[in-house]
Amino acid sequence: MSTLLNSHTPKLLLLAVLMASCSTHYEVSSVSRTRVLIDQKYDTQVDAATTSFMQPFKQKVDSEMTPVVGTAATPIEPFRPESPMSNLLPDILVWAAPQYGEKVDFGVYNIGGMRASLAQGNITIGDIFDVAPFENYLCFVTLSGDKVEELLGQIAYRGGEGVSKEVKMVISPDNKLISASINGQAVDVSKSYRIATLDYVSHGNDRLVAFKSSTDRHDISKDEGGQARDVIMRYIEERTAKGLPVESKIEGRITIKE
Repeated sequence: MSTLLNSHTPKLLLLAVLMASCSTHYEVSSVSRTRVLIDQKYDTQVDAATTSFMQPFKQKVDSEMTPVVGTAATPIEPFRPESPMSNLLPDILVWAAPQYGEKVDFGVYNIGGMRASLAQGNITIGDIFDVAPFENYLCFVTLSGDKVEELLGQIAYRGGEGVSKEVKMVISPDNKLISASINGQAVDVSKSYRIATLDYVSHGNDRLVAFKSSTDRHDISKDEGGQARDVIMRYIEERTAKGLPVESKIEGRITIKE
């Protein structure tokens, strides 16, 4: 045994030195991100060959994305704790529920999934793709009352998320839930609540982990028109058919108590 150890000792020492040399005292302290628009500020010289190559594709995309499907009465933007966009989109999920035989108590749509704003005026198909670019689908789940309280606490901790008009929340400046009601009533821990949301959210993403305790899932597939942007498009088209613009405003669903 001693002979074996002696024969391998130089190799072991070399391995230890190499491992030690690879170590570092640096650690990641924070991660941040931002979106950078690549326009003429960063690309002042247009490449003619690239432009020519892309032109047929651009024409195809433009032909599909530029048709107008409705109008926005005012600018509709997403921000916390409450915004026109974070009110509109969960309301649309609740609006869609009867189309799938569902009767829900409220809706939740994560603000992280709202990727653009709608300017006042015409709304194009491309605008809807900008707002909801991900492959997210409409989903219905059930949560017990105590888990709904937990969920609303998590929404407060996040500084707000999209909640439908049935929900009223008061949160503290340090993002703690002070009070909440659904349809004008305090959350009943002995009751079960049916919720319209997105499949991504329903799995507990964006720190809304209370959704992991949900039951009675009803996922709406793409073939059933359940993709988020398809649901949004149908809502806008229905408003347009009635001669109505898309409207949404801040109305006190989530307020901060100083």
